[in-house]
Amino acid sequence: MTTSKSLLIESLHCTNKGRPPVWLMRQAGRHLPQYRTLRSKYSFLELCHQPELIAEVTLMPIREYGMDGAILFSDILVIPEAMGVGVRFEDSVGPIIDRPMTCMKDVHGLPLPDMEKLQFVRKGILSTKGQLGVPLIGFCGAPFTIASYMIEGKSSRDLKATKKWMLSNPEGFHELLSKIADWSVDYLNMQIEAGVEAVQLFDSWANVLGERQFQEFSLHYMDSILKRIKKIPVILFCRGSSCFYPLMAKAKPSAIGLDWNCSLPEVRKKVGYPIALQGNLDPDVLYAPLAKIREEVNHLLEGMKGDHGFIFNLGHGVAPDVTVEAVRTVVECVQGSSHAG
Repeated sequence: MTTSKSLLIESLHCTNKGRPPVWLMRQAGRHLPQYRTLRSKYSFLELCHQPELIAEVTLMPIREYGMDGAILFSDILVIPEAMGVGVRFEDSVGPIIDRPMTCMKDVHGLPLPDMEKLQFVRKGILSTKGQLGVPLIGFCGAPFTIASYMIEGKSSRDLKATKKWMLSNPEGFHELLSKIADWSVDYLNMQIEAGVEAVQLFDSWANVLGERQFQEFSLHYMDSILKRIKKIPVILFCRGSSCFYPLMAKAKPSAIGLDWNCSLPEVRKKVGYPIALQGNLDPDVLYAPLAKIREEVNHLLEGMKGDHGFIFNLGHGVAPDVTVEAVRTVVECVQGSSHAG
């Protein structure tokens, strides 16, 4: 009999004959009252840097909802922080890079990978694992997204400075991406050695790229990372995946995380086994009345009924103002389903 412990891993191997597993991107924190209480006592970076707090926040949604997988509480910008560019978070603003990349001299000055600077993540994983009864998912940001923060200096909707650099000096941009990829490989391998059972690569800003640029500046580096990390299930996720999934499938990840702009059954017809499909409920559905949430979840479940490699998730992360009742409704609906294979 498939247990909750093995549901996620079996789905990542496309061998799950039970109900689909469920976990949600950004489930660890933000919308939970207990997270906001903790956040009132510590800065965001303090939560990311202290192993016992990493474990506490990672475990919050598992204790609250009983998801089938936990995602490590951290942030994709711990790598640029370790590279010495100066990372801080301002309330109502988001991440700020104090010393953004402005020229090739800045890129040449970036240090080689040094995992001693990220040992708090390893210790957080070890602290979490002893208290966890479901698989732990590690992660990092994909090089294109990390590079965009390092160039823009903050969140940006159009990534104008990044794309100008990418298009006017592609060789220099590749040099920056390569350095980030090297850090990412060592970082993910450290997480794997500490005990995570799967990892996800997030390319949150890949949706600003055209197809050719996506292949050259995003997918190439995700594929490079996938080939160089220790053998473990890898989920590739990017905004824009509803367009890019045929290209993503060529990298042969364990799973592709899909946004909500596509039909999962149609994607399955084009992406055969053994690639698992993860997604893809519109995160804004969580603002709907509970009956409407159940309707949308059941529609998605019905479309993927009998799929041995389906992982229920959102098409992006849980928003901070979503209610606990809405998230609980999603999880209970999936876990109470009979949509087995």
